[in-house]
Amino acid sequence: MSEKLLISLTVNGTRHDDLVVESRHTLVDVLRHQIGLTGTHVGCEHGVCGACTVLLDGAPVRACLIFAAQAEGRDVRTVESLAPEGEMNDLQRAFSAHHGLQCGFCTPGFLMLAEGFLAERPDPDRAEIREVVASNLCRCTGYQTIVDAIESCARERRCGAGETR
Repeated sequence: MSEKLLISLTVNGTRHDDLVVESRHTLVDVLRHQIGLTGTHVGCEHGVCGACTVLLDGAPVRACLIFAAQAEGRDVRTVESLAPEGEMNDLQRAFSAHHGLQCGFCTPGFLMLAEGFLAERPDPDRAEIREVVASNLCRCTGYQTIVDAIESCARERRCGAGETR
């Protein structure tokens, strides 16, 4: 029998106190089954596919590899944080415009990976984007459209911040 722990998490800006978790529960388990945020998908459960990627204190992590207790007191962002009012954000619009998704299963992980990457590296070149997205698996798109979407979003964010290129 697994030990029960009492933890607190801040998820998408909302504090969740008094979460009772078993020591073996992963962050993705708590997000999906206790908090009810099902946008974070469970794929391989080995950290290979990236479908469960979330931002932990701003950095992309595999939520299937993080025990919920390891996230105690930390800030978690899921794909739901990108469109809190139901309107797609710029990254989601870019994925749609560039057909960066097909079946959609991997999309939340790619979106959160890209969100974290662009926060750290707002002016990436295509080679950098390709290197980053290679860490997540997609069986449908061939990655070209995902790279196009991230590159387009980065360009729009720079132009919106006053850059002219």
